[in-house]
Amino acid sequence: MSTTSVTVPYTLADALRALADAPHATVLAGGTDLMVELNSGQRSPTDVIIIINRIGELCSWQYNPGLGTLHLGAGITYSEIEQSPLAGWVPALAQAARTVGSPQIRHAATIGGNLGTCSPAGDGLPVLSALEAQVHLASLTGERTLSFADFMVGPKRTARQPGELITGVTVPVFTGWQGYSKVGVRNAMVIAVASASLVVDRAQRNVRLALGSVGPVILRCSEAESLIAAEADFESGRCSPAAAALFAELARAAARPIDDHRSTAEYRRHAVGVLALRLLRRAFPNE
Repeated sequence: MSTTSVTVPYTLADALRALADAPHATVLAGGTDLMVELNSGQRSPTDVIIIINRIGELCSWQYNPGLGTLHLGAGITYSEIEQSPLAGWVPALAQAARTVGSPQIRHAATIGGNLGTCSPAGDGLPVLSALEAQVHLASLTGERTLSFADFMVGPKRTARQPGELITGVTVPVFTGWQGYSKVGVRNAMVIAVASASLVVDRAQRNVRLALGSVGPVILRCSEAESLIAAEADFESGRCSPAAAALFAELARAAARPIDDHRSTAEYRRHAVGVLALRLLRRAFPNE
């Protein structure tokens, strides 16, 4: 009968040493995804579990006003993200955080755990995609940084290598409007049937639109983004109804949904168009 050993490091260095000794160990932060999978039999525990929620280096954040960036340690919880001061710098991520499960779940769930699971339905992921987040990884042999687009390679599959640990993300802090929205089969504590995040970069006069739950990975809508960059007035907050309607259509065209037990592909495609249009109208309220 096999047994599972549990390691609880208190420093990042100790965690990396533990991972070097057991590169395929299960890394547990809040456990809000992992425990569901274990209890349902969808996943079996590995011989080694490394619990990282007591590592201070992973539970801190740093705002750099000179660079205009915010670094979030992998252990930052969604309950922290939905509150000030973090919510003021990344309001779309705060909106996404408020949709994650119940208050109890948000107190345990972490941004690193969301990245580690990397489900296309993960609430924080469309925002990280729209913000073009940089994902930081570390191992006993070194560190590396990947763009979010390079980090998520498939449904619940990432570019993280055995022995590597997600240590945090860095995102830009914008002055433009940003938001997140999703639809599900009920009003609360629900997995997204479709989701979208819109981020306005007023300095560069562009927008970023990312879609969740409508493809194997989080999808960016480059054609829709280019349209608004060309058609919208970023100073007055104006966007014509015709451009907004085409924006929604391009968002629907970018989706790659499937039929499953939670929704049909047809509904998902329709839903992301509605979500994209609503977000755009909030970002550019003057027609």
